[in-house]
Amino acid sequence: MDGLAQPNDQRAQLEKLYGEMAPHSLYPLWEVLANLVTPTPRSAAQSHLWRYAPARDYLLRAGDLISAEQAERRVLIMENPGLPGTSAVVPSLYAGLQLILPGEVAPCHRHTQCALRFIMEGQGAYTAVDGERCYMQPFDLVLTPNWQWHDHGNTTTTPMIWLDGLDIPTVRFYEASFAERLEQPSQSESIPTGDNRHRYGRNMRPFRASSAERRPAQQPIFHYPYAEWRESLLAVASVDAPDAHFGHALEFTNPASGGPIMPTIAAHVRHLPAGFTTKPRRATDGTTFVVVEGRGTARVEGKEYQLQERDLFVVPSWHSLELEAATPLTLFGFSDKAAQEKLGLYREERG
Repeated sequence: MDGLAQPNDQRAQLEKLYGEMAPHSLYPLWEVLANLVTPTPRSAAQSHLWRYAPARDYLLRAGDLISAEQAERRVLIMENPGLPGTSAVVPSLYAGLQLILPGEVAPCHRHTQCALRFIMEGQGAYTAVDGERCYMQPFDLVLTPNWQWHDHGNTTTTPMIWLDGLDIPTVRFYEASFAERLEQPSQSESIPTGDNRHRYGRNMRPFRASSAERRPAQQPIFHYPYAEWRESLLAVASVDAPDAHFGHALEFTNPASGGPIMPTIAAHVRHLPAGFTTKPRRATDGTTFVVVEGRGTARVEGKEYQLQERDLFVVPSWHSLELEAATPLTLFGFSDKAAQEKLGLYREERG
């Protein structure tokens, strides 16, 4: 090339260079850098509201057509409309609504993915984790940590529905998925119900390496009952003024570390008094919410969603959220904040 190439001539020569490089799997960073390293997050995910009533109807109709054993897990995926084909609610997390009918067992398996269950409807069915059953009530939080055997059974006379939250997209990104299925549908009940909470849930634990040590040291608790977390949340609300951005909020913690409930997933609950409106706030974690009690409005980047009990909605990364409570409003939310904090990525901005 003699001297400085003119713009059109330069472009043509660059395109020729790119064409020669491509068969060698070499590409120019300068053509894509602005989309790879952005000044602020640019999530492809969209805010979205799932009404519980129609989702429930579709799920029950599916229950007439396919059994829990046939499906292994009878679940409707809550796929973000901005992420088609990914089975993701936000780029790092999965969400779905699972149904187990009376008399059914969702077969025992384990996998490298971390999972939570937030109970939407029904009571008295169980989740078993490594030989211990917990009997689930509406709005209980139940964990099935990675690589722990778990199955679900419904010995009641009514359907049971819960929200599944898993880090499937995160594990897929790292190409680190493993799974196994137990030969029998359900595991033997070798540990009394409630044992994990009795041993580890009251700011106490068995002496290390003692015969009383039954749960993994890094993940001792897997059941957080609604009756307990609601009592704590309302007790805080009765004595503290609401935070301008959260209302009253409590995070579920792992008692072994004091940190989030699982390595990749954090979960919390919020309570807003009637008439209270939060100030706008945005954060890098994509969050899926469940309306536990009450009615109100969520404004996500100015777009309004009218909220009713058991509705679900998602707030993607770096999307501003404001909440307005028409009645006392209680929300459950889970996000990828746990993983982001470990990686030094988490950030928030308050208006």
